Amino acid sequence: MPRQRLTAPAYAILLAASLLCAAPQAQAADLAAAFAAAEQHDRSYAAERAAHDTAQPRRDQAAALWRPGVQFQATAGLGSSETDTRGAQFSAPGFGTSQGVDFSTSVTGGASTRWALQASQPLYNPQRRAQQRQLNTAAEVAERSWQVAGQQLAQRVAQAWFGLALSRESLAVLDAQLAAVQRISQEAQDRYDLGDAPITATHEARARLALLRAQRLAEQNDVAVKERVLTDLTGLPVAALEAQAPTHVAADTTPLPAWQAEAEAHNLQLQLQQLAVDNAQAAADRLRAASSASVDLVAQVGQDRIHGSGDYGSARSNATNALVGVQLTVPLWTGGMQDAREREAIALLEKERATLDAVREQVAQNVHSAWLQLATGAERVRALGEALAASNERLAATQLGQEVGDRTLLDVLSAENDQAAARLQLTQARTDWLLARLQLATLSGRPGEAALQALSAAMTTTTNPGAKSAD
Repeated sequence: MPRQRLTAPAYAILLAASLLCAAPQAQAADLAAAFAAAEQHDRSYAAERAAHDTAQPRRDQAAALWRPGVQFQATAGLGSSETDTRGAQFSAPGFGTSQGVDFSTSVTGGASTRWALQASQPLYNPQRRAQQRQLNTAAEVAERSWQVAGQQLAQRVAQAWFGLALSRESLAVLDAQLAAVQRISQEAQDRYDLGDAPITATHEARARLALLRAQRLAEQNDVAVKERVLTDLTGLPVAALEAQAPTHVAADTTPLPAWQAEAEAHNLQLQLQQLAVDNAQAAADRLRAASSASVDLVAQVGQDRIHGSGDYGSARSNATNALVGVQLTVPLWTGGMQDAREREAIALLEKERATLDAVREQVAQNVHSAWLQLATGAERVRALGEALAASNERLAATQLGQEVGDRTLLDVLSAENDQAAARLQLTQARTDWLLARLQLATLSGRPGEAALQALSAAMTTTTNPGAKSAD
């Protein structure tokens, strides 16, 4: 069969369809995806990544301290040389041997060159050993600081995420209140027109409506600001940020001693401070070792050359030297500088040790505080869930009472306001519980990504306090 050619309109439709299929779609991002995007986009995290890249070069420096070193020097210029030798022995073919011969050479402003090649291998050097420990400790500090940056990024993403979610929830509550109050305001106006309600009911509804509109404008601004914060942090478009308030949280029954033991063993701030102690100890050892002897294996070869004219006419001198051996270096006196530096290093070491004790105490206090928030937060969520259910029932009863004349419009507006406040308080309590759990995970040394995954799991598990509370 002959091939059929596509008409221009058909070709255009096919091309458009293929482009639509190939175009990237803006996909909604959850909390884990927001953290992954922040890892690639956040500026401060990029700075920490660059600092982390210094770890391996520092390890390479530490290893190179005990490798051989080779250096070459060369000099060229104008120089002068005067030599005077007394009592030398001279012998030459046809001249015999002479004793007590004097030799003198002189070159003034002649061409001078000098070169030297030297290699050395440290054999015993306590100062280098302490410096090696300092470099390895600095590499470990870069590694731990990178992990701390990941934890801090996870906390910033979570706070920005839930901050936006709370603002959006508050805006949704205000929208629901506005719709209800608009309906009530219209009903009040209709009843007033029929002579069935006083004008005060209409004024009360209109006042409440105006107040809600003002609150909604302020909340819209707050949502826009928090969307900008999360967008700047993650680089994701606003349309992809589906930050939603948690509807339930999972219970955590881990006892306080277990959290404290995990924090004592794995807390990154404690590890960083312990590394600071190790670094101060290595600095003190390095200064103490500066007054110790060192031994190096050395090999060198060089040549000095000069030629020109002097007091005895034209002259030329070449001197070549070579050496292979062991070099001993013993510091003798530094005018008291070395002793002062050692005392300073010891004082700094004591400071870091005291800081380590303070950090350990602070971490224990933070773990206790976060655990209390977690333990009481579950009861708070359960209580607020019951309060919201009661507020919903009260609102329904008040609306019914207003219809039959037992309740006023002001009673309905008050019930609407209390129901909205209870809903927001419950959402805030769930968010506070999740952030307390994230803080505990951070204090126990868990990586930021793993902590956020556990947080997401806590939001998707339904066996929890307050999970069935009415919203």
